[in-house]
Amino acid sequence: MKDVFGKAITDYFNGINDADISVHSKDFEDDTIPVHYLFRDFSEMPKIEQLALQNTKGSVLDVGCGAGSHALYLQEQGHDVLAIDTSEGAITTCKRRGVVQARQLPFLEVEGTFDTIILLMNGTGIIGSLQEIPAFFDKLKSLLSKNGQVLIDSSDLIYLFDEDDLVQGYYGQMEYKLSYKSIETDWFNWLFLDKDNLNEEAKLHGFNCDIIYEGEHYDYLAKLTVQ
Repeated sequence: MKDVFGKAITDYFNGINDADISVHSKDFEDDTIPVHYLFRDFSEMPKIEQLALQNTKGSVLDVGCGAGSHALYLQEQGHDVLAIDTSEGAITTCKRRGVVQARQLPFLEVEGTFDTIILLMNGTGIIGSLQEIPAFFDKLKSLLSKNGQVLIDSSDLIYLFDEDDLVQGYYGQMEYKLSYKSIETDWFNWLFLDKDNLNEEAKLHGFNCDIIYEGEHYDYLAKLTVQ
């Protein structure tokens, strides 16, 4: 898949900020991600992200690290952080920004154990689809140290749909593609998992699920721990 995020992040780091990332959906109008938002510091982050970082403990795996904003903050707080992303450009920029451990690596290929795993900016998205939930939880369990925790956020998209639309499968299973300037990805799956479904799936796969914050726009932050 073409590295849309990597190109945009690299451009911004090099002082080029003349375009946003476009998000295309088969169900909704196009949206945009301002590239500068990926470089925000702690004071500019939404409360969900701030709470997640404040509740982080010990060694950390930052999944889908992007430009490295979360990893840099956690490093400053004294945490040992491994930041991973599938984007080559993002990881290169993370290293240039000072992230000590940054690797281009899919989540399912990570090895080691961690006290905290963070998945933010709709962290359930990387699951992709409902069918991939078991593999996701199995991998989480293999990566957590004793008494470790997962801090993950998402949103309930039910408010976007009419009642008639809800008969065609789970409403939070979306399909997107991204574009930036002349670069465009293929379509890919992205999962918004509401808190009740996350709780049910967590219990089914041997985890406790505690909702530690709910925002005003159907968003939430959850802590997962092994039962």
